[in-house]
Amino acid sequence: MTVEAKGAVALGDERLRRLSRMRRAMIRPELGAICGTAAVFLFFLAVAPGSGMFSLEGVMNWGTVAAQFAIIAVGACLLMIAGEFDLSVGSMIGFAGIVIALLSTTFGCPVWLSILAAFAAALAVGALNGFLVIRTGLPSFIVTLASLFVLRGLTIYIPIRTNGSTIIGGVRTAAADDWLAPLFGGKVLGGLFVRLADIGLVDTFKAGAKAGRPVVDGIPMLMVWAVVLVVGAQLLLTRTGFGNWIFAAGGDANAARNVGVPVGRVKILMFMLSAFCATVFAACQVLEFGSAAADRGLLKEFEAIISVVIGGTLLTGGYGTVVGAALGALIFGVVQQGLFFAGVESSLFRVFLGIILLVAVVLNTYIRRLITGER
Repeated sequence: MTVEAKGAVALGDERLRRLSRMRRAMIRPELGAICGTAAVFLFFLAVAPGSGMFSLEGVMNWGTVAAQFAIIAVGACLLMIAGEFDLSVGSMIGFAGIVIALLSTTFGCPVWLSILAAFAAALAVGALNGFLVIRTGLPSFIVTLASLFVLRGLTIYIPIRTNGSTIIGGVRTAAADDWLAPLFGGKVLGGLFVRLADIGLVDTFKAGAKAGRPVVDGIPMLMVWAVVLVVGAQLLLTRTGFGNWIFAAGGDANAARNVGVPVGRVKILMFMLSAFCATVFAACQVLEFGSAAADRGLLKEFEAIISVVIGGTLLTGGYGTVVGAALGALIFGVVQQGLFFAGVESSLFRVFLGIILLVAVVLNTYIRRLITGER
């Protein structure tokens, strides 16, 4: 170490000060989510040990719900790290689902074409949101709030005008022989579960038309999409130069521009990613239920943001982790279904959302002060 560097350390230069292991652990963005996940699992292991919550069927139950939160949390996480918000996610889910159902049933289009059309429409809206934020300088909160109302209004108006109802069924029939539908509505590893049932490791139905078949007949594509998106987004964020651009765009946009980061392009792409994730959610949901409804996705934008905040992403941007957002989604899935298994009134889930959001924001504020040295 040079004389100057030693002097800097002696004077307390923040750039050269060595952090203790405890302090490095405290400023990890996913620390709060890790602690929260452990606490939630321990709580339900204590209050609902014999309810079946931790049986294979129970795990698939809350795992599917957690996967729903995780899919939309991925897009919200990267966008928030880039310093922006998207309040149109929930409306985008309903809108994309209606597009798929209308085109494939009312207008007779192939399901694969209907799915691709929904993705194209959603990506166009996401790009428009990003373009308006960059060009006008308006807060993304305002721009995407406007999109929320526009999309929700169209989601109600269009099916009523074309189909006479805000609920459109018949998608499962239309998707029976479609090549793309299984990518969103299918299941994987079905044969593995059959073999596990044959050797007694998986329970089977005892009576009825499904007698002898495993109670869990595969892993739904919703869960596969959640894992793929979480892993892919985490690698993008931490292992690529573009990931550095995302952090820079949210940390200090002006400084990032000065060193050549295309801040506008990065943010527009993150808005498009948010729309993409919402459409993945919508496609999986429509093909699972075989129908679409105008009220689908209601309040999902807030659940996505809360998952991300629990995961340690700062509301000010420039700091966060996809793994933390995924853990936040897992906490939501476990709690939402855990209340049912524990026999607790399900409406208390909203109470939990409010409490956990407040705790997460307070914790994140403390972490930000540790990082920046603010008092």
